[in-house]
Amino acid sequence: MCTAATYNTRCHYFGRNLDLEYSYHEQVAVTPRNYPFQFRNVESVMKHPAIIGMAFVVDGFPLYYDAFPDNCDFKDPQEGKDNIASFELIPYVLSLCSTTEEAKALLSHVNITNEPFSDKLPTNPLHWMVADGKDVIVVEQTAAGLHVYDDPVGVMTNNPTFDMQMNRLADYRNLSVESAGPCAFAKGLDLHPYSRGMGGMGLPGDLSSASRFVKVAFTRMNSLSDDSESASISQFFHILGSVEQQRGLCKLGEDKYEITIYSSCC
Repeated sequence: MCTAATYNTRCHYFGRNLDLEYSYHEQVAVTPRNYPFQFRNVESVMKHPAIIGMAFVVDGFPLYYDAFPDNCDFKDPQEGKDNIASFELIPYVLSLCSTTEEAKALLSHVNITNEPFSDKLPTNPLHWMVADGKDVIVVEQTAAGLHVYDDPVGVMTNNPTFDMQMNRLADYRNLSVESAGPCAFAKGLDLHPYSRGMGGMGLPGDLSSASRFVKVAFTRMNSLSDDSESASISQFFHILGSVEQQRGLCKLGEDKYEITIYSSCC
């Protein structure tokens, strides 16, 4: 269960919370420019920009973390497609694309395969968010095929699928950052607000992925800061902090608890 977000001021910021009950000993991993990427089913990529992100590095291959699980259906390799294993998709896209538009074009030929990295590292169900400072997209492969969604709110969480997450936002269309507007409860009834922030009453606060999507979308879309780097980074971590998970609140059984392992910002 994780949350990703973008944030734009003078610069473009991108990051996520990793919420799990354990760590893979992930680290900040920098893949140098032109580091050779050997892919399972397509040609190797020998020239590309440098790549930075959180990763679990195995046998010289960075398994970048910035993808979230569930609601996926990966396929066997298909003829006529660019067959990319799920663990290869991040370096494949970042090696060959510099904009989301380029990523959309590349992904139109892609089939995400069910090939595991190794016997000890089986295939994980993932979906991805891609952003370039101008546009944001979400990539999901379900039983119905590969879907690339425009993401106007600049956030992503786990389940359900992204189209359902966006539809659910309509349930909260009356939320407001204003403390309170005119009473709409009933004609002729005047109910006085007793606190600041009452325009946001009804905003979810539980830890489910669907509720975190609503809360972080509302927070991110209404966040304000000046455009300095220090202010922007501080505000970005406040956005992620609005949906972080504390130990003890999400029990998984046998004294295991899902917590926010890390929060990152690039």
